[in-house]
Amino acid sequence: MNREDKSEKVQIKLPAEVAKIMSKWGGHSVRLAAARGALPMSGSNLVMVLFVFYNGENPELKEEALSTLQTLPAKIILAALSLPELHPAIIDLIVHLRFEDEAVMQAVLVHPMTGIRSLLFIAENSSGQVLDMLADNDKILRKSDILRKAIINNPNTEKVTRLRLGWVEPQEKADPPEEKEIEAAADDSDQDQAVAGAENEDKLDDESLSKYQQLQEMSVNEKIKMALTGDKEWRTLLIREANKQINTAVLRNPRITEAEAIAVALNRSSSEELIRIILLNRDWVKLYDMKKALVYHPRTPVQQAMRLMSFLSERDIKELATSRNVTQPIINNARRMLSTKKR
Repeated sequence: MNREDKSEKVQIKLPAEVAKIMSKWGGHSVRLAAARGALPMSGSNLVMVLFVFYNGENPELKEEALSTLQTLPAKIILAALSLPELHPAIIDLIVHLRFEDEAVMQAVLVHPMTGIRSLLFIAENSSGQVLDMLADNDKILRKSDILRKAIINNPNTEKVTRLRLGWVEPQEKADPPEEKEIEAAADDSDQDQAVAGAENEDKLDDESLSKYQQLQEMSVNEKIKMALTGDKEWRTLLIREANKQINTAVLRNPRITEAEAIAVALNRSSSEELIRIILLNRDWVKLYDMKKALVYHPRTPVQQAMRLMSFLSERDIKELATSRNVTQPIINNARRMLSTKKR
């Protein structure tokens, strides 16, 4: 990872625990242990210590701090991001090191101190679910048109997302028609052919419109029909429609894939009706990734989420027990399950 050296001084108010480690207390061995994440301290303080070491002059501490930040469990990073006053420079370092971590980036995108520089890095370098989260966040995109353009120019951005953000698909230039010598005035038959040719050109123009442009002209009934029969590009567009008759029709499309259904469950903004339809599909619910996504989704009924938790691995249950993205009943149930296993 190459970061541009800004050579700007960052002033951060250090908690007493962090300031103590930064001092000569304990000597180099104590600071080295802290850089390796081996000292007992809160997650937020540890991230702050690592940030200071990373920006310090000691190359050994800098290298150890960088390695630790790259491998820290997400829950420790999230503990730091839970501080509303966390300095933007710390957030920026987290973004550069963990921009592919979905849970961490979700916290970054809602943090009040996240700066434009960090958002721009995410827009230019992320992919998959992280990129989708940013592209779907209208509140952030309104901050600067540069962000929208960066997402459009990101090679990982799907075509439908580019279109939604205002990208216009370049049209292929048609070959110039061959010039023909007209020897006589056109008769009625020639005029009929000219009219027919014009109509055909209109049809070609309609077909050349992007799907996103066509969508703006479609009626509700046309959208429902397309949701039931359209290809993946159409399904990706129509699942975002606010009208539940349209977006639920996408899930009834016989061509929809398991991966698309899981993506709907992973999207925290998916409606209660979409989640209900997924829960009724036994083939989808059999999938492990689907079970996990449904447990995390805020619109999955609590009792059904708890039932699905019994199929999750111990590692995932441990994550749920400390997660900030699920309700308290889910957290309590995860802790109860872990407690039962220890007996």
